[in-house]
Amino acid sequence: MSTESSSTQSRSKVMTSRIAYATGAFGHDIFYATLSTYLIMFLTSHLFNSSDTAHNNRMILYVTTIIAVLRIVELFIDPFIGNMVDNTTTKWGKFKPWVVGGGVVSSVTLMVLFTDMGGMNESNPMLYLFIFAVLYIVMDIFYSFKDISFWSMVPALTFSSEEREKTATFARVGSTIGGNIVGVVIMPIVLFFSVTKSGSGDKNGWFWFAFIVALIGIISVICVALGTHEVDSTLRQNKTKTGFKDVFRMLLKNDQLMAIALSYLAYTTGVNILNASELYYFQYILGDASKFSILATINTLVGLVSVSLFPKLAQQFNRSNVFFGCVAIMLVGIVLFFFAGKSLALVLVAAELFFIPQPLVFLVVLMTITDCVEYGQLKLGHRDEALTLSVRPLLDKFGGAVSNWVIGFAAVAAGMTAGSENHVSAQGEMNFKLIVFVAPFVLIIIGLIIFFTRVKLTEEKHAQIVAELEKTWDKDALSANGAASDAPAAAGAAAGDAGAVAGDASTR
Repeated sequence: MSTESSSTQSRSKVMTSRIAYATGAFGHDIFYATLSTYLIMFLTSHLFNSSDTAHNNRMILYVTTIIAVLRIVELFIDPFIGNMVDNTTTKWGKFKPWVVGGGVVSSVTLMVLFTDMGGMNESNPMLYLFIFAVLYIVMDIFYSFKDISFWSMVPALTFSSEEREKTATFARVGSTIGGNIVGVVIMPIVLFFSVTKSGSGDKNGWFWFAFIVALIGIISVICVALGTHEVDSTLRQNKTKTGFKDVFRMLLKNDQLMAIALSYLAYTTGVNILNASELYYFQYILGDASKFSILATINTLVGLVSVSLFPKLAQQFNRSNVFFGCVAIMLVGIVLFFFAGKSLALVLVAAELFFIPQPLVFLVVLMTITDCVEYGQLKLGHRDEALTLSVRPLLDKFGGAVSNWVIGFAAVAAGMTAGSENHVSAQGEMNFKLIVFVAPFVLIIIGLIIFFTRVKLTEEKHAQIVAELEKTWDKDALSANGAASDAPAAAGAAAGDAGAVAGDASTR
């Protein structure tokens, strides 16, 4: 076979992998948007709508508290899930079995959560809450296996920061379409399948919407399994496995991972709160939930443009400057949104200023966490792909948990519950705005300050780290293959050399 033919096949393989990965991201973010934004809308506006308003409000607070508590408890499980994925060995690799299995189970259970479980929410509310909690934790754990495994594939597909940015950009294009197209189609789909063709539909319409989401989720994970290709390199080989007792030690000692994690924790919590409030704003303040499709359509289009610009922006301005610029635009959007009132035009402008930077910030954070794989490998002498990448979805889930609780509280405080579409008072509107705009503004600023003061792992530092690993890690692996007894000494020497570069990155 000629060199040119081989090169063509290689490029085709890379492109196939990118497209398959982007397809997976498409389905993944359809699922995530449904879970983090629209499940709470179904629960607060359709599930508890008896004539006893006090009972309805109590049940809403119960179910949103259950979600928040379960997701926060599950945060301590996610690192162990990442460790299990890292220690998985199959002929399909360590990621694909978890992506497919987790995707199928979480999709089916999410669909069930979009039901009243045969009227149990009214006939036996306490039993409903118990079963809801069991199903939710099952869904969330299997979703974690899928989420962690899926995004952990980025450092396994390539070692180049530039190529990772391209792969992640493809994925973010898919996820931008998936996450925003939900907002475009949700009300038309819900109303089409609803018996009640007004407002935000009924329980029947919401179930069939969830069914479609589940079906797309299952198809997309199959595409990932069939189309992606991992790099086979000695740089990805460990001589020992990270035991459960070492999981948190490996994370906490990766100082740059902890820095970006703290920054993103504050940022994503604020973003989740405001994103989850937008449909409420359209339904209860603007008075027309159907117009939400306009915002979602615009989000999809401008989001694609925003994502496509990331590689060039990162190359020209570097990731840190992209992060700072994006956050500044988002803060302007929040302020404008607070004062937009009932003007659809102002609401759309404000919402776009808040949304456009979000895909770019996500990519900055994802790339930084991904580069922390090699940073930790160099500094600690052990490579943990899924364990390291488990941090990002862990933080997103925390933000989603807090936002669900906050939105449930805000909905009750503002009187934005079932049957109150046209009866929200001016004080109720102000209560809602104070919760869903001020809190995100403060949290995003906190995230910006932490990023500016603590995150020092640049693209240049990562390139130095990879170069150092190529000089030391490969030799250690070859030594281990030829003479296992010499491996500990070689690993110690590599770790010593690594400390110089890793230490430089952490003190830049």
